[in-house]
Amino acid sequence: MEIPDYGRRHGQSGASILRPASLMSPSKIPESKSRNRFVIPRWMAVILAIFISLTMIPLAHGVVPWAISTLLPRYGWVQGSPGFWNRIGLIPVTIAAALLIWILVTSIAQTPDTVRLGLTPSFLIMCGPYRFTRNPMYVAELGLWLGWALFFGSPGVFIGFVVLLSVVSLVILPREERGLEAAFGQAYLQYKDRVPRWLGKANH
Repeated sequence: MEIPDYGRRHGQSGASILRPASLMSPSKIPESKSRNRFVIPRWMAVILAIFISLTMIPLAHGVVPWAISTLLPRYGWVQGSPGFWNRIGLIPVTIAAALLIWILVTSIAQTPDTVRLGLTPSFLIMCGPYRFTRNPMYVAELGLWLGWALFFGSPGVFIGFVVLLSVVSLVILPREERGLEAAFGQAYLQYKDRVPRWLGKANH
């Protein structure tokens, strides 16, 4: 869902009413060339981003994995409690949760006075977590699924992780990147050349 992308998922980020671009003030963040979209004020975009962060993301990437884990055996669990190796799964879960908070804070700080809603974000954010990956939201969401798969010792949750990774890599990101290239032109192409799709060191 794009509106939740509060900067997140598109190497633009990720869900996306908010988007990152090199520690620049909101007034200097590259804006989309498209103008024919519904416009909302900054305060409304911020409330929407917070709402999605507190409801949709926990449901999709917390409740759903838990529900799947109840349908199959939980390997490593003894008498209803996770074993030592299962608890290691809480490490990626914690890191992913911290990344989501970082994304939200960065997106709120970079949100301009008005935001145009649509499948493609109306402005680029390239600072904060977006300096290391063009899609921090997807990285965080996949980290949650992988962590829950380990924690619950659940083959079903791991299959969900693989399916999500495949759909994001093969379907969602190619479409989103084409939209961003059309909307932001050279600004996005330069960002795309500088920052990896997933994780890695930025090319300066």
